[in-house]
Parts: sequence; structure tokens; C-alpha cells
Amino acid sequence: MNRRQFITSAAALSAMAAAPSLLRAQTKKSPGNKYEFCAFEKPLQFLSYDELAELLAELGYDGIEATVRPGGHVLPEKVEEDLPRLHEALRKRGLNISILTSGISSVDSPHAEKVLRTASKLGLKRYRMLWYQYDLKKPILPQLDTFRSHLDKLAALNRQHGVTALYQNHAGEKYVGAPLWDIYSLVKEFDPKEVSIAYDIRHATVEGGLSWPIQFQLIQSHLGAVFIKDCTWENGKLKNTPLGTGMVNPKFFTMLKESNFSGPVSVHVEYLGSSKDKQVIGDAFRKDLKTLRQLLS
Repeated sequence: MNRRQFITSAAALSAMAAAPSLLRAQTKKSPGNKYEFCAFEKPLQFLSYDELAELLAELGYDGIEATVRPGGHVLPEKVEEDLPRLHEALRKRGLNISILTSGISSVDSPHAEKVLRTASKLGLKRYRMLWYQYDLKKPILPQLDTFRSHLDKLAALNRQHGVTALYQNHAGEKYVGAPLWDIYSLVKEFDPKEVSIAYDIRHATVEGGLSWPIQFQLIQSHLGAVFIKDCTWENGKLKNTPLGTGMVNPKFFTMLKESNFSGPVSVHVEYLGSSKDKQVIGDAFRKDLKTLRQLLS
């Protein structure tokens, strides 16, 4: 065998070895699909990394939103040892860590630099940051100035490691980002590759009522991810429900398709309480993904 034949044969063998992994990743996505469907793994943290990867691969997801925070599937203090293990378990089944959910709100958060450095080394690009809260006994606008200073330093750290912080809007009287204009007024000052918004349609529906389309349009320049879940009002209290059975307007999915967004769409199954039944949780993730695909078709 001459040198050219050897190189050709070696390349072919390498391609054959990579083919199963590539095939798994390609077959999960529909032709022309611009989204990366991932599952927020919080209800499945009782599984091993391998069990988690096997289940979500079977369910047809492209990746996960991984909990790397206090009480998470990966503890921040052990991120250098355990995040590569989770990443490898998923990679073997053609899955990604689409979003890393952290406990980071500033550069001074415990283990912040270590978590972002480890994520960057693994090629992970997005992390959900911890939310900010208002002190309602104090003026609002000066508090936003404080949060802006936190984001400014965090953006610099993100730039250093090549990662993007995602700020999720929540529903609640004290959450920065509940009305969305406030957090957008902060993040718009940054490069969207450094700080963006994870738009949660469930929380936007609760807080926005009929005005959520305005909010969705407002944040387009810094839309970094979409979180999917549903809910309804029951006896004056919010109740989480399977996707498609609550208040979330199907119009949202039309607007999402018509937008320029292309990235992770994370399915949050939060209506099962504290269930540890793998079959029940798996069925919920399967059903919500099917509904999501239908709403986007």
C-alpha cells in the first residue's frame, strides 16, 4: 500500500467510525428544522448520566438543558470532574448540552469562573444565569443600575471564555424580567453573543396577558433561547399543565416560526410534582415534544 492509498483508507475508516454518532444526531432533526429541541433535565436528576442520555435519545430530543448548580445533576464544586462525564454520556448517543443552567448571577457567584471555563473547554456556548430580584421597599430604577454593573462584569467574563449568558424571564412580583422591558433595557447594551434572553412563554403569558406579543417582538435582537411550558388559572392559583392544554396561545409558535430565531428550544415539564417515575416523566417529555413539533409544523 502506497502513502496515498494509506491516507485514503485511514480517512474512510475514520468516517465509518464517526458515522453512527453523526447519524443519530442527524435523524433527530426534521429536514429544514432550525431548532435544537432540548429537555430541561430537572425532573430526571435521579437518573445516572448514562440513563438520562439513553432515555432522551429514545424520546427524540437533540440535547438537554443541564442543571449545573447547587442541588443540580452536576454540582458546581465538582464541575471539572462531572460535567465532562455528563457531556461524554450524551455525546455517545448523539446528544448535546444545549444549555447549561447555572447558579451564576455575577462574577462573584461561587465557582462562576470554574464553571464557565469548564463549559468553554467542552465547547458549550450557552448558560442560563440566575435571576435578579427587586427590593420592593426601594426605588426600582437605581436597583437596575446595580444589576447593570453585575452584567457588565459578567459580560467581560463571558467574552473571555466565548460563552453566552441567558437571562430567563420569570413570573412574580419581585423578579427582574417579569415585565421584560426592564431586563431588555439592560441586555440591549451588550453584544447578544455575551448576554441574551431566554424567552419563557409560560411566564410571559402569565405576566403579559394579552400583551406578550409586544414583549416577544421587543427582545428579538437578543433572543438566545426559548423555554416551552404551559399553565392555567385554577381557583385563583397558577397550575402547570401539559403543553397545549393551558393558556399559552398557539399564535406564539407561528410568531416563533416567522422570526429569525434559530437555536435551542427547551421543553420544561413542571406539572408532575415530585414524581420519580421514569416512565411517567418520559411519557410527559415525549408528549410535550410531539405537541411542540405539531405547533411548529
